Amino acid sequence: MGYSKKYLPLFLGVAVGVGVFLGSKLDFSSNPSTKLFASNAKKEKLNRLIDYIDYEYVDEINTDSIVDVTVNRILENLDPHSVYIPPEELEGITESMQGDFIGIGVTYYPFRDTISVINTIKGGPSEQSGIKAGDRILMADNDTLYGESLLRERLADKLKGEINSQVQLKVFRKGTGVFDVLVKRGRVPLKSVDAAYMLSDNMGYIKVNRFAETTYKEFKTELDHLKDKNVESLVVDLRDNGGGFIAPALRMADEFLEDDVLIMFTKNKKGAIENNYATQKGDFEKGKIYVLINENSASASEIFAGAIQDNDRGVIVGRRSYGKGLVQREMALGDGSAVRLTISRYYTPTGRSIQKPYGNGNKEYFNEYLTRYKNGEMISADSIKVADSLKFKTPGGKVVYGGGGIIPDIFVSKDTTRVGETLNYLLRSGRMGRYVFEELDKKRIFYNELSEEQFSEEVEIDDEFAEGFMLFSRRIGVEIELQNYQDQLKKYLKATMAQQLFGTNAFEKIINEDDAMIKKVLSLSEND
Repeated sequence: MGYSKKYLPLFLGVAVGVGVFLGSKLDFSSNPSTKLFASNAKKEKLNRLIDYIDYEYVDEINTDSIVDVTVNRILENLDPHSVYIPPEELEGITESMQGDFIGIGVTYYPFRDTISVINTIKGGPSEQSGIKAGDRILMADNDTLYGESLLRERLADKLKGEINSQVQLKVFRKGTGVFDVLVKRGRVPLKSVDAAYMLSDNMGYIKVNRFAETTYKEFKTELDHLKDKNVESLVVDLRDNGGGFIAPALRMADEFLEDDVLIMFTKNKKGAIENNYATQKGDFEKGKIYVLINENSASASEIFAGAIQDNDRGVIVGRRSYGKGLVQREMALGDGSAVRLTISRYYTPTGRSIQKPYGNGNKEYFNEYLTRYKNGEMISADSIKVADSLKFKTPGGKVVYGGGGIIPDIFVSKDTTRVGETLNYLLRSGRMGRYVFEELDKKRIFYNELSEEQFSEEVEIDDEFAEGFMLFSRRIGVEIELQNYQDQLKKYLKATMAQQLFGTNAFEKIINEDDAMIKKVLSLSEND
């Protein structure tokens, strides 16, 4: 389809954009007299140059921007994942990786110049206060939240606040009218576990979208729930998971590995090695494990997959992962900005580094994703290039390779029609969600009264609904070619509707119907 090529760079950027979130925080600022910050001629040269520009240059210059450019140029010459984070971005990134924020617990977007609630976070402040999907938030305390000048940033400022602080909302609901509701702000989770449910009578499924501070706790809760259902085998879905903190990935792997088994190790430039071993805490050390990965699975995802593969613990299914084997640590720069600096490399239990080469510059490094497409690697496992010099063997005798990502044990090719890429783009852009919201809003009372089971069994997406989305897309300037893929489009529309009504678990259940990798796992389990 011609459409997919147009938007291909967006998809290629997914793993790159999230791949830098790996490592723990380190703050050296408490002791400025340490050798790390000792004065030297190189630092003095830069400081003096900035002072000359500040005080002597003929024009007024924003030296802050010069410093930012300088920092970025320095980091670009190190490796692709050592990055500068300006102050205006740091708070959002930190919040995302902490796994929660302080707010009222709704997802929303401006619809016809009004704040429209898409859904409430389960167990969050708004749900507890009685706010429902479809409600319009008109005012927060004495601030008006509607009109043409509505800004998303301003909205966030009004709805967020200190924990346990209260905000008086004026809300409009169809069939009820305008009413006031008092909401006490609380911790709102940014979930990293999208879904957890039973694929069959004895096989469970858990999807993890990133590795944040709360990921292991979320994962363990869902694993315990599945164990209560007598799960015997488990699918851990790490597709499109660009990584995050190391610690949650290690703790997750620990659940599946026997005591004292090596999970991974790191090595810094001085050759110092730090080993990470499994402990006695494993709660699923005997059941069968399948790990799903693809070309966007990176860093912490690869640590988990590598630990399972190198210890002959489970089966890796999918396509070669991204290939990020560098560990970053966040360091404050004193002005609200920070740098994530590569401090070591990590290695899988067999001793392989899965970091792909970056010696030819960042451009070629990030374009390596395109090279995989051109080489046919997304279609055939035989097209994956490996080096005999980077061959390793697991304790069970299985051959594995280093030098660029985790190569799966069982290969599943990418959809050559690229329909999935098109539909995923429409999801990420918000266009599909907006259309579905407007359609739900026409029968809001009916849909809000449905249970998830009733929705699954009774609601069908007909041709008129699907064609309506095509017309909607054209109306907002997006030309898509999905006339020959009505079934896939209907599935995504129903899944988006389920997400807005019931959350991400309901979405994944529908999206995973007829999923190629999951079908492969189910067939493998039948033959075991």
